[in-house]
Amino acid sequence: MQRVKVLVDGRVQGVGYRYFVEKQAVRYRISGHVKNLPGGTVEIDAEGEVDQIRDFLEQCHQGPPMARVDLFHRLDVTPYGHTRFRILHHEEL
Repeated sequence: MQRVKVLVDGRVQGVGYRYFVEKQAVRYRISGHVKNLPGGTVEIDAEGEVDQIRDFLEQCHQGPPMARVDLFHRLDVTPYGHTRFRILHHEEL
């Protein structure tokens, strides 16, 4: 099991990026969450098998058609034990 936190910057808010990430998480059986951060960045917290994380991150780095990823900073962190993947909204931050 591997867990990563990723900070994504560029045109990633208001273009369906979080919903795209959620769709990829379901596709690759990833647990964790994605949320918008102040300043226009997005944070992904993802946990899964090594191969699934790799493929998931490749898709997230590309993003949906309207997005533009300028920065994709990955940090490996200690597994947490997430059981599902969620989009966190402002009231949950």
